[in-house]
Amino acid sequence: MYNCIHATCRVGKGNKGQAIILRKLFLYSLKAIMPPSDAKRFAVRDAYRAPHASFNCCCLQFTTMALQSATRIQRAAAARSEAILAALPAARVSARPFASMRMTVTSPSVQTSAFVRTAIRKAAAGRALSVKVAAVNGSGLKVDLRGKKAFIAGVADDQGFGWAIAKALAEAGAEISLGVWVPALNIFKTSFEKGKFDESRKLSDGSLMTFSHIYPMDAVFDTMADVPEEVAANKRYAGNKKWTVAEVAECVAQDSGSIDILIHSLANGPEVVKPLLETSRKGYLAALSASSYSLISMVQRFGPIMNEGGAVVSLTYNASNRIIPGYGGGMSTAKAALESDTRVLAYEAGRKYKVRVNTISAGPLGSRAARAIGFIDDMIRYSYENSPIQKELAAIEVGNVAAFLVSPLSSAVTGHVMFVDNGLNVMGIATDSKTLDRPQ
Repeated sequence: MYNCIHATCRVGKGNKGQAIILRKLFLYSLKAIMPPSDAKRFAVRDAYRAPHASFNCCCLQFTTMALQSATRIQRAAAARSEAILAALPAARVSARPFASMRMTVTSPSVQTSAFVRTAIRKAAAGRALSVKVAAVNGSGLKVDLRGKKAFIAGVADDQGFGWAIAKALAEAGAEISLGVWVPALNIFKTSFEKGKFDESRKLSDGSLMTFSHIYPMDAVFDTMADVPEEVAANKRYAGNKKWTVAEVAECVAQDSGSIDILIHSLANGPEVVKPLLETSRKGYLAALSASSYSLISMVQRFGPIMNEGGAVVSLTYNASNRIIPGYGGGMSTAKAALESDTRVLAYEAGRKYKVRVNTISAGPLGSRAARAIGFIDDMIRYSYENSPIQKELAAIEVGNVAAFLVSPLSSAVTGHVMFVDNGLNVMGIATDSKTLDRPQ
């Protein structure tokens, strides 16, 4: 419509026929955005016969009427939307239309092109509504996972990232089930039942975090057919049944029906303390099996029981991209594979199961599992001295980011590596390096 007006205003008196045609095109375009009642009120046939010299004024009058009509449409839409949103029981909702589109035309000498361009833009914007939704569990924008079911694999105590993620999801109202490594299951259950975790189980409302189910699990094995005899006969596995990935997924399906959230908090490298040059093939492949392929196996088996719109989150480490001497045994490779698999699974599981897949690259934490590396305290000090945010990383900070990634707030985020490390990953040099000291 703007092009029609612009062309009409440039047609001279000698091209009266062209001007009439362009005027008609303009009028038809303008009528398309006006209700019939408003279009009828304007004497279109008189406008067709309007002198060329006054056509700019005619355009402005038409545009003003269109804006007034759009304002009425906007008010009616806002009223209807408010009635609909007020009926929603799940949230407190307020609707606010965009800024008013009213404009007052005082003179036809206004530059027609700029005026009409602005008028059309505002008219289009005025047809939309800005809706602000407050979460039902408090004012403002908060994570609400009530009614969601989560399965977290890899929790063995109350100190690591897996526990922190469980706590963050519990704070948001999710129902949580755990998959605990089989050899650690008895110790975990005993500590839990005797109240040794009670202090760390406390939620912000004073209640204690609970788990719907606690399953034995070893994500290195997909089915019992994959379990070697020496493992099946190991006394640490004695008395436990249905602990392979496929069996646990079946148990979760029987007990919970379906889930919305899948957390992979698993990693193990039997030769992690060895440099890569000294790592055996067996140790290298074991690290990849436990730390990266286990994610693929879990998505394969749990994907079919995940609700559409669900989310998968795993944990990685920046050794996938940077050289961390001492983080060996193929673990750096395993983390790189995990991040690559996250991107591919985001596509494949997204298309097949309609779920999102992301991973969190967390900074160093002094958990029981991390102490197996042997230099975790050094890494914590290094991170503190060199990160943009100079503080120690808290496990719950990772938990909170995980809660965001599995919530509707991140509904458009998938295939992403989210760094939660106080910004250490962006640094190019170690600021505490002695080589940076200037001689006196």
